Amino acid sequence: QVQLVESGGGLVQAGGSLRLTCAASGRSYFGMGWFRQAPGKEREFVAAISRDGDSTYYADSVKGRLTFSRDSTKNTVYLQMNSLRPEDTAVYYCAATNKLIATISEMYAYWGQGTQVTVSS
Repeated sequence: QVQLVESGGGLVQAGGSLRLTCAASGRSYFGMGWFRQAPGKEREFVAAISRDGDSTYYADSVKGRLTFSRDSTKNTVYLQMNSLRPEDTAVYYCAATNKLIATISEMYAYWGQGTQVTVSS
C-alpha cells in the first residue's frame, strides 16, 4: 500500500512563492504527478516527473513558474511554485503512477489528501 502526504500549502500574495512537498510511504519507484482542483472546476494536470527524475512535464499554464523535483532517497517530491497568480488558487493533489510518467489522472492509482493553495490579488 502506498500513502502520499502533501504539505506546504497556504495563503500567499500574487507574485509570491510556495513549495509543496509530498512524502510517499511504501513503494517508491513511481512516476509522480501534481494535479489541482479549483472550486467549481474539474481537476486538472499541473506537472509530472518520471520515476528516475530525468523527465518532467508541465501544463502550459504553469511552465516557467513551477519546478517539479524529487529526492528518491527520501521518497519525497517537491513542487516549487514561483510567481503565483490568483488563478493558481486550488487544492493541490500529489499522485503516484506505475507508469514511467503520465499526465492523465486516470493513470494514477494513488492520491494524497490534498493541500490548499490560496493566492490573493
